[in-house]
Amino acid sequence: MTNQPFLSERLQGFGTTIFAEMSALAERTGAVNLGQGFPDTDGPQEIAEAAQQAIRDGHNQYPPLPGILPLRQAVSEHRARFRGQHFDPDGEILITAGATEALAAALLALTGPGDEVVTFEPYYDSYAAGVALSGATRRVVSLRAPDWSFDPDELRAAFTPATRVLLLNSPHNPTGKVFTRDELQLLADLCCEHDVIAVTDEVYEHLVFDGEHIPLATLPGMAERTLTVSSAGKIFSFTGWKIGWACGPADLVSAVRTAKQFLTFVSGTPFQHAVAVGLRLDDAFFSGYTDQMRAKRDRLCNGLAAAGFDVLTPQGTYFASCDISSLGEHDGRAFCLALPERCGVVAVPTMVFYDNKDVGAHIIRFAFCKRDDVLDEAIARLATLNR
Repeated sequence: MTNQPFLSERLQGFGTTIFAEMSALAERTGAVNLGQGFPDTDGPQEIAEAAQQAIRDGHNQYPPLPGILPLRQAVSEHRARFRGQHFDPDGEILITAGATEALAAALLALTGPGDEVVTFEPYYDSYAAGVALSGATRRVVSLRAPDWSFDPDELRAAFTPATRVLLLNSPHNPTGKVFTRDELQLLADLCCEHDVIAVTDEVYEHLVFDGEHIPLATLPGMAERTLTVSSAGKIFSFTGWKIGWACGPADLVSAVRTAKQFLTFVSGTPFQHAVAVGLRLDDAFFSGYTDQMRAKRDRLCNGLAAAGFDVLTPQGTYFASCDISSLGEHDGRAFCLALPERCGVVAVPTMVFYDNKDVGAHIIRFAFCKRDDVLDEAIARLATLNR
């Protein structure tokens, strides 16, 4: 037997394991699960009906490797309509099995042993796993509560001659931070100075409540070195369909397509047809979706504050973070493991998304992408903490 660790061993310790643990706790205790970030209602009926119609019309076999042309065209139109970016559906857009595959394929295609990937912590757990899969090394820069700012000198020091990719998530999961233009300009300057490719995860692009979503690719010098990733799951609340996309220069998209070919190859033909319909919905849907989620954010954050939490109100996404120090607690993992028994609510300890565990040890995360009655029940249960 080889003495080399199996891949499963190398990937131990990433955040995904906590979700399984917390889900099991929720099931055992009957707790309200605000740990995992998926909606508990479906998206627009016309999109669901479009998927059903696509199945009836026989769109049930492999789609083209880049994705069906109508969806690539719809993605191109969407980026131009909302972001002022222009991508050729033939060569500059790739449809993927969700944003997670797009990110994994990008890291596999663009990095390897000896390369470094700069990203911010706390990070979405698949980032660390994707970097590990590619054999590269991650270099993290800490976002620090309460405003989730970072030290520019720490960021500059993270870029080295080995830096190959900047992996940026804005709006940011799990903090809800929306990076400012000045912050993005610093990132752009460093990418240009060090000849670094940027991979931007923008799945929450339509969930910005405060501030403005500015794609990094729109800054001077960045269009030719940025791969932009987004997803229908977070826009339309059909997370199980796993339809995402990557947009960028043809050479970057071609490299990612080569890696994707040997991952899922293709997926979700009828869902691709349906998402093309969704991306062409009128502006009222997109603004209404943002307003609806903003109201849910405010509903939960107000309830958390009333329960005694120090709430770090998010600017975007559908996650709210809290500092539990105000409750006399300092170990987020222990607190979250005890919370279902204490008051019947599940949250996630943010420390599992850090390399530097101490920085995030006192921060926990709740998801507010749930029905109002579910949020109200969770708020009522959390109110018992003060008693």
